[in-house]
Amino acid sequence: MGFFKPGKSVNYYIGIWYKKVSVQTVVWVANRDAPISDPSSTKLTLFVDGNLVLVHNSTSNSLNTTQVVLGDDGNLVLRDGSNPNVVYWQSFDFPTDTWLPGGKFGFNNKTNQSQKLVSWRSEEDPAMGFYKLWDEESNTFLLVPEMRLNYNVNYTYISNVNESYFTYSLYNNSIMSRFVVDVSGQIKQLIWSERTKKWNLDWVQPEQSCRVYGICGPFGSCNQDSQKCECLPGFVPRSSADWSLQDTNGGCVRKTPLQCGTEDGFSPIPSSELPDKPRSSKIDSAEKCRSACEATCSCNGYVFDYRCQLWDGDIMNFNNITSSRASAVFFLRGAAGEFSSLVPVFTSEGK
Repeated sequence: MGFFKPGKSVNYYIGIWYKKVSVQTVVWVANRDAPISDPSSTKLTLFVDGNLVLVHNSTSNSLNTTQVVLGDDGNLVLRDGSNPNVVYWQSFDFPTDTWLPGGKFGFNNKTNQSQKLVSWRSEEDPAMGFYKLWDEESNTFLLVPEMRLNYNVNYTYISNVNESYFTYSLYNNSIMSRFVVDVSGQIKQLIWSERTKKWNLDWVQPEQSCRVYGICGPFGSCNQDSQKCECLPGFVPRSSADWSLQDTNGGCVRKTPLQCGTEDGFSPIPSSELPDKPRSSKIDSAEKCRSACEATCSCNGYVFDYRCQLWDGDIMNFNNITSSRASAVFFLRGAAGEFSSLVPVFTSEGK
């Protein structure tokens, strides 16, 4: 446990990571939404009232009987020094993006509090990201086959009058494993390999990153072949810096504003799955369907396949694919003369 600086970030955070893993792997962050710039003038202080506080330029040395203990299981515990069984606070009750063996994931009926996992904002920013996982119903996880049929991890569900929660242990205590909500929006169970010095994937859901809701943001497209985000033709990333860090949730914006009329054009794009939330119409021809979209400034695309479907506002969850495997053709609206190629202008790899 100590101060760390993720990647090329200029900010420092207090975190917990593995001691015996050669690749620094942070499993808990104390100040994920409140980074500090100068760790030399900051310290974690236990005040006389029992609160553990991150303070700047403090000379206070208040003492009491409360103890702070970091266990071998990765749990930071604030407890009564004279009676260690009395626990005032523990990090296992407030996870960030990682669920460790022995930790609880569920709901406490007494405190009306639930544990939830929230992804990092990006690989270099542990602030609360776009993806959150919590147990709304007691048996949600039982629907994940990999959690019911697993030879490395023993998942257990416990329910009583005080609380309902999942916990897990390892069949082989010599291995190290962690459950994480990744910046990609996928939930992963990972196991450390000392031989390869890497975290190996035990299981993942969704199996394909393109199945993660909103992974590419508004007017972004997830390429089913490469499993990478791209901007739709005529669009560029809202933030190139974020995309370079694989943070594509902000999506894309138009390069050229629409004229809002017949001057606009439409580009046919093959799609394996149509975007979310279309507006259906009883229009009975492709020409009339296009005209209906042209007549509405908020309409950004349409599909006619025995029925007319129109998309107003942001286009979300577009899955692009090679035309030979396409199930539908989506007509994307753009400024006149803008579509010279169907090749996306920018991908999350910067290509």
